[in-house]
Amino acid sequence: MSISGIASTALSGMRAQTTRVGAIANNIANSSTPGYARLNTSLASVEPGGVQAVVSPTASDVDPTTELTDLIEAEQSYKANAVVFETGADMWEMLMSIKRD
Repeated sequence: MSISGIASTALSGMRAQTTRVGAIANNIANSSTPGYARLNTSLASVEPGGVQAVVSPTASDVDPTTELTDLIEAEQSYKANAVVFETGADMWEMLMSIKRD
């Protein structure tokens, strides 16, 4: 996988987690709204590499414990993808440094 592929994959992961956090925020904000259908975020692999978030309504009620757990998981996943992105950028910088020398 190339450096740009690494960055693209990491960015797709960060975008997917951002979408997931948006759905969680929507669930929390509408938890007491009559007839509100909880939003669930599914993550799916995309070619040639990366992930996509798909948000869909469910038949379940909003459970604050589930939402907070999902939020913590989304935060950790976002941070992990950010580290991958930064590592790819560092690798690119090192390669450019070697090439200049």
